[in-house]
Order: sequence, then structure tokens, then C-alpha cells
Amino acid sequence: MDCIFCKLANHEIPTEVVYEDDEIFAFNDASPQAPVHLLVIPKKHIPSLNQAEDDGKLLGDILTRIAKLAKEQGFSEDGYRVVNNCGKDGGQSVDHLHFHVLAGRSLQWPPG
Repeated sequence: MDCIFCKLANHEIPTEVVYEDDEIFAFNDASPQAPVHLLVIPKKHIPSLNQAEDDGKLLGDILTRIAKLAKEQGFSEDGYRVVNNCGKDGGQSVDHLHFHVLAGRSLQWPPG
């Protein structure tokens, strides 16, 4: 499989790891769109949210981990945004389920 996120989670490509356990991998985005821009992924290869219908527990664990990271990294009080782009028209550029966590500045709405 030629998935860049799988390679990152398997430590085949170096990255700034923020968190890792047996199922979840979080790292700093290489092209940050905010002062804090994390990517949080399942280690299991899931192409997008459309293929995650049997992974409810894993999705819940990822969202819970994001909330814990926000507290640990000190940006939970001021607020943050969690984004999942799904499919080409949704802006998904890597076919591996991932969540962007953006913080560190006031985030405007609507995006894009």
C-alpha cells in the first residue's frame, strides 16, 4: 500500500509525533493552516469516513483523544476546530481517514 499516512504511522517517514498508541497517531501538519495544526489518524487504514461505519468505537476514541490533546497542549480553553474532509469535493487530499485539529488563533466561519 502506498499511503503516506500509513507510512508516517509506521515510522517509515519521519514526522513530529504528538501522540501515539496502538490505534491512534497524531502529528504536526507539514503545512500548518493555524499556529496549531495537528493531524489525528487511525493507524488502521480507512480510506474515508464513508468506509468507517464499522469503526464507531475507534472514531469515538479518536475524538476523545483530540479533546485530551487539546487540554494537554493548552488550547482547549480558547477553543479549537476539528475538521474531517470526506471525498474529493469535500477537500480530502489523502485517502486515509484523518482529522485536522486547528487552534492558536480566531478561526473564521464559514471556511472556504
